[in-house]
Amino acid sequence: MEYILNFGKELAGILAEMSPYLLLGFFFAGILHLLIPEKKVMKYLGGSNFISVLNASLLGVPLPLCSCGVIPTGLSFYRHGASKASTVSFLISTPQTGVDSIMVTWSLLGFPFAVIRPIVAFVTGLFGGLLTKKVEGSAEEQVKGAENGKRIQPSGFWAWIRELFRYPFVEFMQDISKWLVLGILIAALISVVIPDNFFADKLPGNFAGMIMMLVLAIPVYICATASVPIAAVLIMKGLSPGAALVLLMAGPATNAATITMIAKTMGKKALFSYLTAIIAGALAAGSVIDYLLPSQWFAMTSHAAHAGHNHEILPLWLKAGSAILLSVFVINALIRRYLFKKPATVIGKNGLNGDSSVRVNILSVEGMTCNHCRTTVENSAKDVEGVSAADADLQTGRLTIRGTGYNLAEIVKNIEKAGYTVKQSDITTHQ
Repeated sequence: MEYILNFGKELAGILAEMSPYLLLGFFFAGILHLLIPEKKVMKYLGGSNFISVLNASLLGVPLPLCSCGVIPTGLSFYRHGASKASTVSFLISTPQTGVDSIMVTWSLLGFPFAVIRPIVAFVTGLFGGLLTKKVEGSAEEQVKGAENGKRIQPSGFWAWIRELFRYPFVEFMQDISKWLVLGILIAALISVVIPDNFFADKLPGNFAGMIMMLVLAIPVYICATASVPIAAVLIMKGLSPGAALVLLMAGPATNAATITMIAKTMGKKALFSYLTAIIAGALAAGSVIDYLLPSQWFAMTSHAAHAGHNHEILPLWLKAGSAILLSVFVINALIRRYLFKKPATVIGKNGLNGDSSVRVNILSVEGMTCNHCRTTVENSAKDVEGVSAADADLQTGRLTIRGTGYNLAEIVKNIEKAGYTVKQSDITTHQ
């Protein structure tokens, strides 16, 4: 019973400390969504020169895309003209951080960590892109295609306001809510179960902690935002700040699915550059924090200590209200993602909704995990001439295509170029 009470107390403390900053971060995510459309991002990712790689790394740092979301986005850029160097740079810098995770990092790990984290994401992204340029050489072949991902900008003041709140607190929240909840729960569990100074007693040195975090983080998916409370609690238990930074870098940037997809779509050389930049960058940045920077910068890192010294900045009513509001948004996102089902497409004997002139195909697509994935798959189908509509369902993995005179093989090719798999044995045609 005591463990349950302590768990609830730790959970409430972490949630209250994160919520105000996380809500602010999501709001900034909505602003970025409206001000930096994909079309403009792609414009600055073209080419394999230093400026393109620099732009890719810079643009990736503030974007609020998780690891599962950045892969289809990055590969879509590559498919539509971005170089491998720019794409790798974007894939490295983007998932490590974002406006939401920067705010949460400030709240739980302090201002120095909040500054260092985006700097490291930018530097490693730049290094990875330049390394890819060097490894690939002049033989790099870019994948060209029709421009997709066209997003209709809202028209009118109230439409902008609606989209400003809809995207971060409804659509993006659906992508991150599961991982956010898991991260907070794991952090609270670690805080209760692992004794204080556990890592300080068990690990022979700070560098050993970095290696351990690297081995654990590379194959496993950890959301950039959800990893922050886990890192904060681990530091409280004796893990060095440098090792915690390794977790914050390698966890969000790499996982088994990401590694497989990069190797499949961009080749082993690009994957080598990608992993080398993350591993070398994480160990170097962790070493700088543990051995070169003042230790007092990272002294107050547990959520309890940080909360105790910031009560004058953020009042209790603001933290409590933010925690309640965030909980409502998360619950709504989970319900929309896992309980609400899209109405099934009606297909009669004469085609879609009885219209015999419309051809309908239903494809089974593997690899869709978030709303960014869904949009990428839908746009890959819409790129093909003759397709009038494409509707993907995340829960079933089904893509319903309708139109007249389109080339199904070209649609499948587009989807697979974007990094997804179409099960050829599971394609249904209605005509």
